[in-house]
Order: sequence, then C-alpha cells, then structure tokens
Amino acid sequence: MTGSFPRHLARIRMPLLIAGLALAFGAPAHGSDPLGGIGVIMVLGALVLSFTPLGRIRREPVEVRPPVAGRWMAINSPADRVPSHGTHEFGQTYAVDLVHRPDDGAAWTAVEGFWPPARRPESFPSFGRPILAPADAVVVRAVDGQRDHRSRNSWPGVVYLFLVEGLVRGLAAALSPRFVLGNHVVLDLGDGVYAVLAHLRRGSVRVRPGQRVTAGEPIAECGNSGNSSEPHLHFQLMDSPRAATALGLPFAFAFRADGAEQCGVPRNRQVFTAAGLKERR
Repeated sequence: MTGSFPRHLARIRMPLLIAGLALAFGAPAHGSDPLGGIGVIMVLGALVLSFTPLGRIRREPVEVRPPVAGRWMAINSPADRVPSHGTHEFGQTYAVDLVHRPDDGAAWTAVEGFWPPARRPESFPSFGRPILAPADAVVVRAVDGQRDHRSRNSWPGVVYLFLVEGLVRGLAAALSPRFVLGNHVVLDLGDGVYAVLAHLRRGSVRVRPGQRVTAGEPIAECGNSGNSSEPHLHFQLMDSPRAATALGLPFAFAFRADGAEQCGVPRNRQVFTAAGLKERR
C-alpha cells in the first residue's frame, strides 16, 4: 500500500483513540451503555491501526553515516525484527536505539532490578555524548527545551513508564509527536528521505531550521527527554518530515563489530564501533 491513503489512516489513529476513551469511560457514567460499547470498539480500532502496516516503501536501504562515534550497542534493532519497536506509528518501522557502551566490562540490562527506582541521567555513559548528522542535509525541525528526566529502567520505573507516563505521552502525541520524541532534530537528506534523531539533551541542540549540516558534524548531545527509559539515541529514517504520518525507511551504515568491517544495522544487543566525528568548519 502506498500513496496518500496510508497517511489518511495514520491521521485518524490518535483522534480515534481519544474519542474512544472518552466514550468508553464517559458514556456509562451518564447511563449510555451502547455509546460506551462503541467507545471500546473505537479504542480497539485505534490499537489495530497502530500495529498494522499502513504502507511500505519498496527501496534498498539508504546508506548513511553512523549518527554516533565510538563504542555503542544497538537496542530494538530492525536487523532482528520489523517493526523494530513493535509499531509502525511515527515512522518507527526501521528505527534503532543506540546506547553508549564504554569498554569497561560492565554488562547492560534493560531493567536493573528494583532499587534505585530512578537514577539521574548524568549517571549513564550515553548522556552528553555527541550526536552526529548522518548525511549532508538541511535541518527541517529542531526541538529543544524538554527536561531530561530520571531513568525508568528499574521494575517500578518500567511499570510507571508503560502504565502512567507512556499513556499520557501517547495521548499527548495526538497533538504533537514531540511528547514522545522529546528534544529532537529532523533532517532533510534529499530524495524524499528524512532523518529523526530523538531523546536529545536539553540545551544541546546546536542547529536551527534551514541550516545546512555535513555528514559527521555534531548537532546535539544524547539525552533522556521524551518517552525514554534511559539516555540513548533513537534514530530512524522516514519518507516525510512529519513523524505523525510518515512511513519508515530502511537504512544502513558502516561499523566495526566482531572483528570485521560491516555495513548494515547492528543486531540487537550487538556492540559495535563507529568512526569518529567531524567538526564543523
């Protein structure tokens, strides 16, 4: 499925969810059980749309430069499953999360027990690491100002993230994806390809709309803003600058892992090394 029809479906997902929730919880309270049932159906319809492919771009992976430098690990990688984040919403079909891994022998786990329930973002090695432009591009959007919240990578934090904060952010995303992406930059790479670099550190975004950037140039720092369990970079390519209605695009970049040079996307939990950054002249 291609063309404008998938985008029309994408536009109605969140309004359908909000209207359905209002009917499901509000109508029975006013003695209207049939409307409450309709609300439940609307909510289920919105969820189905969120996890259903609304379109597919048939093209080879777009080759880009790594958006990070140094030693990192891929999480939720499209090399292992598509959609990588369990949903096609917001153009996330081929998205990948990148976590900085210093060569200190420490293991990484998604959930670190029950205590402490939350940690300051500064305590994570990813926080403050340079984020790089993946190609020569023009800045379309640069969002800054959202706070870097404490981690959600303990069991109490995970419950809070999915049952409270995640729901609130998901509903707010009906107004703007920034509530999920946090501080982020959208780049126009040309040929109908757009890159999103999300969960950036507050105050670190150093580009503005209309500005031209070069591949490897530092444009921000890794943070923990938006719908994020710990500091990391969320990276994806899309066919539109509007994440709310965009379709995801596959991509590939050069990296070194397992003693060999490779080009593609690192596998889930694969540690890799990316080339160094390029300073702006």
